[in-house]
Amino acid sequence: MAETRLRKVVTVADELLLELGRPVAAPVRRVAAAAVISNPWAGGGFVADLGPEVERIAPGLARLLTDRISEALGGVDRIESFGKAAIVGLDGEIEHGGALIHTPFFGNVFRELTEGTSIIVFSDDRLPAGEPLTVPLWHKTAAATRSHYQTCQIRIPDAPRPDEIVVIAAGASGPRPNARIGDRATDPLIRLADLDDDLETVT
Repeated sequence: MAETRLRKVVTVADELLLELGRPVAAPVRRVAAAAVISNPWAGGGFVADLGPEVERIAPGLARLLTDRISEALGGVDRIESFGKAAIVGLDGEIEHGGALIHTPFFGNVFRELTEGTSIIVFSDDRLPAGEPLTVPLWHKTAAATRSHYQTCQIRIPDAPRPDEIVVIAAGASGPRPNARIGDRATDPLIRLADLDDDLETVT
C-alpha cells in the first residue's frame, strides 16, 4: 500500500444563540474536525483485505480528531453528543471511507476518548472536492435521547482530491436549540390503528 500522508486538518465550529429572534434556552456549540489524508488504497484496484491499513491509520486519526473537538469544546466532559463521517474522493471506494470509521480501530478509540458508550451515528459519501457533508450527532451515552438529535455540516473547498479521504469526528456541547418534542421515556403508546380515523392526507 502507498504511504498515507496527512495533508491538512480542518476544524469548524458554530454556536447558536438566537432562534426565531429569542435567546435559546441552552446555547450549544457544535464542532467538526476533519483530517484530509491520501487514500492508501487509491490506484491499487480492488483490495480484498483493508484491515492492515485500517489498523495502521485509524487509531491515530481517532485520537487526533478527538483532541481537536475536545479542545474546541473545552474538554471531554463538555462533549455531550458525537458523530463520525468520511468523504471519499472520486478515485476511491465508499468502502475505503467506511473501513476507516466503522471498525473498532476508529470507533472504539473515539468512543473511549470521549467517555461515551453509545453506538456512534455516522454518514459517508463519495464526493468531489468542495462538496458539503452533513454529519449527524446523538448523545454519547444515551442514544435515544431525542433532544440531542442534531447535525453539523462541513465543507472543505479543496478536499477530498480524487485520491484522498476526509475522515471526520464531530461533537456538540448540548441539545438542539430549544428542544421540546419530548423523549421516549415520556412518549404515549402510538399505534397506526389508533390513528386511522384521525389521519389527514397532506397535499
